[in-house]
Amino acid sequence: MKKIFLIVALIATVWIKPSFAQSNQTQALLTSYYDIKNALVNSDATAAASKAAEFSKALSSVDMKAMPTEDMNAFMGFQDKLAFDAKHISESKDIAHQREHFANFSSNLFKLAKVVKLTKVPVYYDYCPMKKSYWLSDNSAIKNPYFGKQMLTCGSIKETLK
Repeated sequence: MKKIFLIVALIATVWIKPSFAQSNQTQALLTSYYDIKNALVNSDATAAASKAAEFSKALSSVDMKAMPTEDMNAFMGFQDKLAFDAKHISESKDIAHQREHFANFSSNLFKLAKVVKLTKVPVYYDYCPMKKSYWLSDNSAIKNPYFGKQMLTCGSIKETLK
């Protein structure tokens, strides 16, 4: 009886561990993304650059071997695109240039989030009609990263990932 219990416990540990590792890694990506978004909401180009560098670091440290094959393949398809835009945001102090890259960055992260569950909490996909661009948010309150305080609450939630 003890052997059966130990075998079941071992199998459960091996099976659950990759999901746990993945959720911590992908949560770090989302947290860094939200930090970039919040810096853009505040029109703080220096903070956006710093947070984008943190995103790049988190992105490069993701252990894809810990992911299920389908998630790993999806992640690999977006990794270079996300790295490209994060790099451009991190290397610029021009808020307009950062916001241009943020639009594509957000679109690619959302596409990844549709395939790979990045977090256990809802992710809101918000839309700015003036910019005709989207962004992700961790709450339902609209805080527009494309215009900051000029049009802080301009936008709407278009989709919620749960």
